[in-house]
Amino acid sequence: MEIKCRLKEIRKEKRISQIKLQMDTGIEQALISKFENNVRTPTTEALVIFANYFGVSIDYLLYRTNNPNPND
Repeated sequence: MEIKCRLKEIRKEKRISQIKLQMDTGIEQALISKFENNVRTPTTEALVIFANYFGVSIDYLLYRTNNPNPND
């Protein structure tokens, strides 16, 4: 089963490049690209890092909800 991640959508909305995201999170740009293109599934650790970085829930990243607010 393919797990889609809305990482690219959020990153573009915030006008953050893959390189900037790499520098801020420590996750390699090539890996970010693979996540965004559904070539690889993000690890739980990567999902936590991205969710914290963008201030959204993991469920939002994984299209399980359309509410980005993790506190709702």
